Amino acid sequence: MKRVLLDHCVPRRVRQALVACDATTAFKRGWAELKNGPLLKAAEDAGFDVLVRADKNLRYQQQLAARRIAIVG
Repeated sequence: MKRVLLDHCVPRRVRQALVACDATTAFKRGWAELKNGPLLKAAEDAGFDVLVRADKNLRYQQQLAARRIAIVG
């Protein structure tokens, strides 16, 4: 089962639709205040497979090529 982390700006109904995944939110993990780089690192370190974000500019703000986590946004 894929582990999915949803950023705080992602609508709640997205999490509800991910019934086939182990989905949680950054808020529930205590990561609501983490910004781009630290959030990516925390998610990878915790073993998440996918990060769902509402921010479309992340690819311009971070070096994503070396990341182990898939990013949807």
